[in-house]
Amino acid sequence: MVDWREPATTTFGVHLVQTEIHEFCQAAQILVDFLEVAITSVIFHKGLYPAGAFERRKYMNLVVHRAVHPELQDYIHSSVNGLFPFIEKGVVDRIAVVFFNADNTPLEQYIFKLQVNQSYGSNVEETDIGFALRSFILKLSLSKGVMKILPQGCRWEVIAFFISDAQAGGVETAKLWIPTDTKQWQQPPLITPLKSMSSEPFGLQLYLEHPSF
Repeated sequence: MVDWREPATTTFGVHLVQTEIHEFCQAAQILVDFLEVAITSVIFHKGLYPAGAFERRKYMNLVVHRAVHPELQDYIHSSVNGLFPFIEKGVVDRIAVVFFNADNTPLEQYIFKLQVNQSYGSNVEETDIGFALRSFILKLSLSKGVMKILPQGCRWEVIAFFISDAQAGGVETAKLWIPTDTKQWQQPPLITPLKSMSSEPFGLQLYLEHPSF
């Protein structure tokens, strides 16, 4: 997993699992490490916490931020790493970072849409996908112009959707997290694509969703 213990003057990176473990497990760990960094970056750039709640670290030779508050750090870490066995099995469809107002109405969500190829049998090297994942972190840092300014008293959650749910329920299943009396989400949301990649053994799309009015 991501080694957050490294000081800011050094670089931590994606750590491959032991070589005797199946190659797809390596890819799953790479993706989990990236998601922890990316979700922390989203939370940092939304400005819901004071700057002192984060510290600067390095990831793939980029300066990123790590939560220093124990509860915040643990929530992000456990939410993402708890999905590792499901990502490894290829059953996670997407992961959403959802922002709610004080009335628990969803205001905005960042979607990480996953596509994994479990049949991929080649060795997975960090350098093969590092550039693509690095570009996602850069894009997040440059996307403030499309970010919604949130009101005071907002909260957020990390929510995972599984492929079996998406296939069974389609669009309606995707809306399960939206209260039925939330009128602004009754119409299809406004989608802002941010970044996409396709690099075996997985593909990744990142986009924003806002209510249509």
